[in-house]
Amino acid sequence: MKTPLYGTVLFTALVVLAATGAGMAQGTAPPLGLPPVPYPEANPQTPEKVALGEKLFNDKRFSSTGEVNCAQCHKADSAFTDGPLKVSEGINKLTGTRNAPTVINAAYFKTAFWDGRSPSLEDQALHPFVNPVEMGLKDHEPILAIVRTDPDYVKAFKAVFGIEGDAVTMTEVTRAIAAFERTLVSGNSPFDRWYFGKEENALTPQQKRGFELFVNQGRCVSCHLIEQTQALFTDNLFHNIGEGINDIQKDVPALATEFIKAQATMAEVDIKVLSDKRTSELGRLAVTKSMEDIGSFKTPTLRNVAVTAPYMHDGALKTLRDVVVHYNHGGVNKKGDPVNDFLSGGIRPLNLTEAQVDDLTAFLESLTSPEYAQPARTAAAGKKEN
Repeated sequence: MKTPLYGTVLFTALVVLAATGAGMAQGTAPPLGLPPVPYPEANPQTPEKVALGEKLFNDKRFSSTGEVNCAQCHKADSAFTDGPLKVSEGINKLTGTRNAPTVINAAYFKTAFWDGRSPSLEDQALHPFVNPVEMGLKDHEPILAIVRTDPDYVKAFKAVFGIEGDAVTMTEVTRAIAAFERTLVSGNSPFDRWYFGKEENALTPQQKRGFELFVNQGRCVSCHLIEQTQALFTDNLFHNIGEGINDIQKDVPALATEFIKAQATMAEVDIKVLSDKRTSELGRLAVTKSMEDIGSFKTPTLRNVAVTAPYMHDGALKTLRDVVVHYNHGGVNKKGDPVNDFLSGGIRPLNLTEAQVDDLTAFLESLTSPEYAQPARTAAAGKKEN
């Protein structure tokens, strides 16, 4: 498949962003329910940079097989995830251990990856290219060889960054990709129209009951934050909520001690957590080397959560209702299952009735932005057929 010409990509990007409202130029007002997007001083937005980033995001030549790109795991028509896959597939159908999180609203995240091992979108963009189960390159040199010689890229990097040839580095490549990702901003959900816009009929009675559970008995708002004028639905922190690590908790002390002693670099951690499920379950500990972070994973945003199944870092929970049930049982998927010793303190049984579980699930479905509502309806229709 031929890579689109730069001019075509720029035109397409601007048209799509204008039509959906999903993209946002620097300095423009954010959608209802969201704060202004934070832009790094070193990487200001321009339409040309965004278009270049989109082209890079979709270029399959940046993998060892020529068949995988960033969009492989972050598909626009799947709300920038690769659902319904539990864990992502890279080159040669190789699978890792982690479920692909959405890129939508990643502009607001303080760290990237489930364990927060990257401090920025720019840094995050470096790693999938050279991970052996993702894009499989030995180093970044093949990417640089392409962007320094392909006529469209040469023209684009010259226009955007004012450089060409060997002056183009992975710094510029990742800055462009991150600029594109920062346009994927999505608010204005039924919840936003009801809570911030005071549109009384934007939510159903069931969803309103679910909201009361979300902020009170369910205590979901403790980590999935809602503020007076905005709601990111994440605290950008890390918690052990009992998924995955429950299966290996007897081995955790030995595994954690061994991993800490190994003193792996972040590049080595990136490879290890995607190639070894047991190491993956150590969560944030792999980054901080702190026993307090055993099994802790980043709080994901709940925006558009209805269209990003399956759930959790390992994709183990198929439906939103399964997620609510997991929390209702106090961090286990089935009543009576053992609770792991490292569970975060706020995780305990919620004592919700079956009707309340349905209400809370319905509220979560109200967090879907209009540009992603059609995929949600399609997914719901598919469940009914099955």
